[in-house]
Amino acid sequence: MEFRVVPSAAEEPRYVSGLPADYARSVALLKARDVAARLESGVVVGADTIVVLDAAVFGKPGSLEEARSMLERLSGRTHTVLTAVAALDAASGVSLVAHDTARMTLRPLSAADLHWYLGTGEAMDKAGAYALQGEAVRFVTAVEGDRETVIGLPTRLVQRLLEGLGTSL
Repeated sequence: MEFRVVPSAAEEPRYVSGLPADYARSVALLKARDVAARLESGVVVGADTIVVLDAAVFGKPGSLEEARSMLERLSGRTHTVLTAVAALDAASGVSLVAHDTARMTLRPLSAADLHWYLGTGEAMDKAGAYALQGEAVRFVTAVEGDRETVIGLPTRLVQRLLEGLGTSL
């Protein structure tokens, strides 16, 4: 079995309303469909990660100011990280979509922490403006659930969806 990474070119819509899980699932499927449209066969996996705090949904920040605002709101708080995964058979169009959640706690962040972290550039392409697998790990005090969900690709979930389509890793 051949594996390739093919980035989606789909424009990710901003969250407006509704259940956060439904939003993330629809974006994961949008990404998978975008890539599948360029293929004749094979299984495409798309994923989308969001951060949820007090019913607010944080995707990737659009600016440094938005990233700072997200991190200030997450500072010293426990929040939910939700990663949705879509597996789509490019030939048949059959798809399966599911999601997993984890809870994360960040320690209180000082102005110096924020200045340093935002200076790394890491925040700009990450839901909630941080990456557990990167420099932000020093701010994390607890992870409840699968760390891969927080990183953005829960492999157990991917495997389950692939098996549902009659294939596997």
